[in-house]
Amino acid sequence: MMVASCTAIFILLCSFVLASPTATETHPRLFNKIYAFGDSFTDTGNTRSVSGPAGFGHVSNSPYGSTFFHHSTNRYSDGRLVIDFVAQSLSLPFLPPYKYLKGNDSFHGVNFAVAGSTAINHGFFVRNNLSLDITPQSIQTQLLWFNMFLETQGCRGAETKTQCKAAFDDALFWVGEIGVNDYAYAVGSSITDDTIRKLGVASVTGVLQSLLKKGAKYMVVQGLPPSGCLALAMSLAPVTDRDDIGCVRSLNNQTYVHNIALQASLQSLREQFPQAVIIYADYWNAYRMVMKNPSKYGFRERFKACCGVGEPYNFDMFTVCGMPSVSSCKNPPEYINWDGVHLTEAMYKAVHDMFIKGGLTHPALSNLLDMKHH
Repeated sequence: MMVASCTAIFILLCSFVLASPTATETHPRLFNKIYAFGDSFTDTGNTRSVSGPAGFGHVSNSPYGSTFFHHSTNRYSDGRLVIDFVAQSLSLPFLPPYKYLKGNDSFHGVNFAVAGSTAINHGFFVRNNLSLDITPQSIQTQLLWFNMFLETQGCRGAETKTQCKAAFDDALFWVGEIGVNDYAYAVGSSITDDTIRKLGVASVTGVLQSLLKKGAKYMVVQGLPPSGCLALAMSLAPVTDRDDIGCVRSLNNQTYVHNIALQASLQSLREQFPQAVIIYADYWNAYRMVMKNPSKYGFRERFKACCGVGEPYNFDMFTVCGMPSVSSCKNPPEYINWDGVHLTEAMYKAVHDMFIKGGLTHPALSNLLDMKHH
């Protein structure tokens, strides 16, 4: 989710929002590098600024990062994200954000994810008068950044096969959830969920296709989480709009249908690129499993934000985490929601663990790790 992830949501006052911690078991150097894409759920610092992204408070301020890093790293959490836990479980360093690469930072991969990103090109929202003055990046932007990065590695096409091979060999492509912001932009407009879904899935599919054509062999694609469980959504939707786990039914249905379409698209890509391993990470069901039995995962609070103000969900979109007057809870690991729009490190770790060894990837990510290991 994102600079725009929040911004779209915050400024639009829409309840249609969306939207890693240490692995106990490591898989030493099965991959030499990771390239990550996505929105604010995956962004490790591409939206760094003096005051944080417009529309979502101050991610550059405390208490962001307080649990693990002990200072803000411009991650939208109190600590690590799913992608950070993935890197740790593969014995790789945390991924540097593309916009702030230094020297040899990129040796073990790069993170192109940026908060607020959409799946659909930003121009679509501009043309439909749905754009606000927020981060204009989309997943196509991230592909452009990746292509520019390849050039810095000497990979410029057929005549530089050796350099290109080095950039892609033993690389894991991790495509974090992206698309929630698109629905947020369209709230209150005449553009239907169906249109957003079709355009969004097509856009992501096009980017995946491009990466696969360039040489990506190992790819994990996250679905959307149940965005109706976030404090922002809960605080804006009518209390009559609830599902079996107490979250906003309309939003969770929206992301569920989106994920079905995405999975169909991934199956088509598997047929087009049989030499590649394309894995779907089921964020939707991972989140639901935690919601159904929070105490099993160490959580006490399912809905309230750890960092925020206001009743009943400790969330007020005009007084958000990172502002001087806002404090955080004393026990973030007991909370699922961090700031009302993003998750705590503890929740990101729970999701990561389900992806790596909990069977919520299709085909099983553990099989890929075993295959690479042998």
